[in-house]
Amino acid sequence: MDIESIMREAASDLNQRIAERVRELRAAHDLSLDALAGKCGVSRSMISLIERGESSPTAVVLEKLASGLGVMLASLFDAAAAAAQAPNGPVARRDDQPQWQDPASGYVRRNVSPPGVPQPMQIVEVRFPPGARVAFETGGRDLRVHQQVWVLEGAIDITLGVARHRLREGDCLAMQLDRPTMFHNPTRKPTRYVVVIASETPPRR
Repeated sequence: MDIESIMREAASDLNQRIAERVRELRAAHDLSLDALAGKCGVSRSMISLIERGESSPTAVVLEKLASGLGVMLASLFDAAAAAAQAPNGPVARRDDQPQWQDPASGYVRRNVSPPGVPQPMQIVEVRFPPGARVAFETGGRDLRVHQQVWVLEGAIDITLGVARHRLREGDCLAMQLDRPTMFHNPTRKPTRYVVVIASETPPRR
């Protein structure tokens, strides 16, 4: 089997994992397809395709779904509870870390953190192609989500609302996901960065 076939098979497996996870989370929240569509701004037909593993959703669509389901984007790549094996312990081996490529921008994200470990943070590694751009429209959500972006190689522009930050190698930006956010690699070289994500449920008023 050639590399391209292996990558297609891996992408198909991950789409199935996303499908199972979205179905599981929607059921846990007792949401119909229509109700989830209304909450997240993704059409009912698109959600249905995703849940059947018949669509390769973009990062923007997955972020909207995650917001509507009250979870972080990285959580959509976790194995569904029904399919999960016994806990693997506190170590996530490199070969076992799920890797996913956004079909729209080509950026690649890898969930680094061990799955199933009850901690409030997650670590994701991202490889961002030259000139690529991803705009997340999601603003406020039930979860309060904090991120820190640490650039390992290259440069990235991050726009939070109206504020734009140019990050270069070694720079780190602390941010809260409470407004539209855009990532853009303005250079001709790939950028690699680490995202540390932590969530908390805001206090009830």
